[in-house]
Amino acid sequence: MNSAALTGIGMTSQRTRARMVDRLRALGIGDTRVLHAMGVVPRHVFLEQALANRAYDDTALPLGFGQTISQPFVVARMIEILIAGRELGKTLEIGAGCGYQAAILGVLSKQVFAVERIAPLLARARENLKQLKLSHIRLKHADGNLGLAEAAPFDTIILAAAAAAVPQTLLAQLAPGGRLVMPLGGAEQVICLVERGEIGFVETRFDAVRFVPLLPGVE
Repeated sequence: MNSAALTGIGMTSQRTRARMVDRLRALGIGDTRVLHAMGVVPRHVFLEQALANRAYDDTALPLGFGQTISQPFVVARMIEILIAGRELGKTLEIGAGCGYQAAILGVLSKQVFAVERIAPLLARARENLKQLKLSHIRLKHADGNLGLAEAAPFDTIILAAAAAAVPQTLLAQLAPGGRLVMPLGGAEQVICLVERGEIGFVETRFDAVRFVPLLPGVE
């Protein structure tokens, strides 16, 4: 992809991206690091061309395979919860999808690992991230329920799929002082933050959200 396509024109332009960032700020996203990352990653690159003109709308959009790219506000909100008062450090993303959230994380951390259970989506994410020259993001075709034991422990874990309970395997891979954030629940979901303290795990719940379910196995 050439530089003009990466930069975007019209509804995919830097000006449109700046308006998205202004909207995120108006909705309450205040961390300047998160706002910067949301502003520099071209979301339209991660979508099919037919959807590119909707890339900077604050809405989830289809990726195929029953998956979606999360709405910008939810991406920013979950990462802001994770990064508040700290650095992300070594980060694991469960559910890489098309690679968009991994790219945002890659702007904010020098060590990002992302797993995806659907092989064609992982191939798409790999190509998208290559175009953006984010070579420090390591991708793996794997079951997200199992985490990534060979690279653990992680300072930060973020899930892009919902589960009725926090997977114990992922908690075991969270470093002391680390944070995990995920959509928790079934029909009704909320953002859930889990922090690993000296005497165990502390859970805090935030906004209502809607995510695809965290499924086992690989495809």
